[in-house]
Amino acid sequence: MRRLNRRFDTISARIFSVLLFGIICSAALTWWLAFGERQNTISNERNNYRADRAKHAEQLIQAIDALPAANREGLLKAIHRFGLKVAPVPANVPDYKASTPYGIALSERLGKSFKIIPLPPAPENCLMRPDDRGPAEACEALIFVLNDGSGLHQTIFPARPPNAPIQPETYFYLGLFLACIAGLALFVSRMTIRPLQQLAQAATDLGQDINRPALEEHGPKEIRQATRAFNSMQLRIRDHIQQRTQMLAAITHDLQTPLTRLRLRLEKVNDQELHDKLVGDLSSMQMMVKEGLDLARSMDSNEALQALDIDSLLDSICTDASDAGHAVSLRDKSKATVMARPQALRRCLNNLVDNAIKYGHSANIYLQQSTEAKQQWLHICVRDQGNGIPVDQQARVFEPFYRMETSRSRETGGTGLGLTIALNIARQHNGQLSLSNLPEGGLEVRLSLPVKTS
Repeated sequence: MRRLNRRFDTISARIFSVLLFGIICSAALTWWLAFGERQNTISNERNNYRADRAKHAEQLIQAIDALPAANREGLLKAIHRFGLKVAPVPANVPDYKASTPYGIALSERLGKSFKIIPLPPAPENCLMRPDDRGPAEACEALIFVLNDGSGLHQTIFPARPPNAPIQPETYFYLGLFLACIAGLALFVSRMTIRPLQQLAQAATDLGQDINRPALEEHGPKEIRQATRAFNSMQLRIRDHIQQRTQMLAAITHDLQTPLTRLRLRLEKVNDQELHDKLVGDLSSMQMMVKEGLDLARSMDSNEALQALDIDSLLDSICTDASDAGHAVSLRDKSKATVMARPQALRRCLNNLVDNAIKYGHSANIYLQQSTEAKQQWLHICVRDQGNGIPVDQQARVFEPFYRMETSRSRETGGTGLGLTIALNIARQHNGQLSLSNLPEGGLEVRLSLPVKTS
């Protein structure tokens, strides 16, 4: 049931199903109405045929009754197709009660002029069909008592059933019809959903590259309006990010001079304790300005995407950290290639490794791979040996400038922007960033990236 729901979870599948179901229901209704009209026409034709046959039979019986008995045999041989012959009149027979449509019509015409005697429905009482097409069929056998007391035997055969409305070749044409409407429904559903798929892909690409080319405006009026609105939105977002980045870069540049002058003037402070406090505050200010600029740059995606060997990048990061005297290890090799912006992804991984070293005193990197919805994923797991993060605060640590009260405080040198920057870069790469506490203690930060397939 879940698999069926997933198959019909797309707009294309739903449009296809609605069109196919609607056309089949319309065809079935048309067939039912046509079949009903056919049955009514056949029924009316049969009624007219019975009425005409009863009228002719009445005229014929009256003509035979008017002839002398000696001349009747010759007339009956000449009109043998009417199924009449001279027969003895049985004694002690019940009154005739018509049961067939033809018998009822004939009884209404002859009931007052001639007595009608029914015969048992036995094969010997049924004459052969005039065209002699095989054995006698079930019939209604009657004897008409003429005015001179002689009997006239007639066999009333049921009307031949009409041909079946569905002939063997009908199934072939029905299958061809269903195949045609299924193809039409599939074509219409794909034609309808294609512009939406293009917009969805453009939205995904926009998250990875804000400077991607604008969509071409073509198709129906509504699609052109949606495309124009999307391109306008992309332009506004790009201008907003560029203005913010330029503003922060200008602020950073303008602050460098006064901060440098402040540091020089602080060297003239004779009170060593005061000197150390002021230098510490100034260093915090410089770090916050720098990471604020890094945060703005993490939202910008001017760097081009390229195929990147993730093992080589991780080796380089671990080597740099080890050379700096930190306990960093890479436990696995993935042999995977991802489409990434090398500098941005390096900044993201450096932030994750730096956080693990600051708050867990070590960083152990594990690599895992999985496949979801036909997409292969690479999971870079950075684990530390710290105290972890409470579950109720794991979502908040991605917020800008958010720091926990205990282990992740100002004394560790953090500004609360490292994970925010890493999350922005992960989203630019169509990836995910998640946190989880390890059972044996410590925190695992998992960066999931789509693997490039050849």
